[in-house]
Amino acid sequence: MANIYDGAFRTILNDCRKLIIPVINEIFGETYTGEEEILFFPNEHFLDQQDEADKERITDTNFAVFGKTPKKYHVECESSLPDGKIMIRLFEYDAQIALDEGEVTEETLTVTFPNTAVLYLRTYKKTPDKMKYVIVTPGGTVQYDVPIMKVQTYSLDYIFEKGLLMLIPFYIFSHEKSFPEYNSNEQKLEELKAEYRGILERLDEQEQQGVIGAFDKRTIIELSGDVIKEIAQKYENVQKGVGDMMGGALIETEARTILNKGISTANRETASRMLKRGKLTIQEIAEYTGLSVEEVELLAHSGGESMNIFS
Repeated sequence: MANIYDGAFRTILNDCRKLIIPVINEIFGETYTGEEEILFFPNEHFLDQQDEADKERITDTNFAVFGKTPKKYHVECESSLPDGKIMIRLFEYDAQIALDEGEVTEETLTVTFPNTAVLYLRTYKKTPDKMKYVIVTPGGTVQYDVPIMKVQTYSLDYIFEKGLLMLIPFYIFSHEKSFPEYNSNEQKLEELKAEYRGILERLDEQEQQGVIGAFDKRTIIELSGDVIKEIAQKYENVQKGVGDMMGGALIETEARTILNKGISTANRETASRMLKRGKLTIQEIAEYTGLSVEEVELLAHSGGESMNIFS
């Protein structure tokens, strides 16, 4: 069901916003560093139908990146066969986005269209490399390309090299045509599972290196499991083999977070008792408890009583 994929796309964008930056760089050839401010705008737009009730349109994304020059972006996630209708929808969205923020000065209306792209989860023979708007006006013709990102053409190595981590939940689409073989061939299924074990290991490395946070990793794993469950509905072995693996990894991630929180709390309690005794320096307490000097100093300033100031 396309709504599952759209939902996963919107979720990872809303919950892990920084992950869109490498994708924008890839699609539009930008050079954002990832430190830019990102501002999201409402996804709901109402199109004026004149004699009819206004029609609601919900975009997948509508946001601005504040680099050297602020730019608006609109990216749609699509899993169906290209049929020409998506261009009409895109233009409706873009026109409404532009109109929503249009400015009228001395009877002059100025509208700014967003930079638009489509992320195709499935690639067909009919899937083009780009789309195009051609707008004929009394003042002249305006035309520009709408780039397309084809998820199935991206290898895991390239995804991790370029930081395109928000594509990982949809990476399973590159294996969709092989589901019947995976479902009936245990060896082939093991190869797929090994590939996903590699994905989990690389996500762990990304977290350890500080590229992503624990929440980002958890979201990627959770959404990957949701997409696998949906796309492999007819293939029980694939669902259980890879889907259960992602579910297990999600449980392990949650357990590790709880464990780390428990260890941190215990260490703070130990440091608090040491501070009250007053026989050790802050540096010594930090060494004994595994806390940083800054954490022990904050605990000391709080009187050693607040156990949640670092949570």
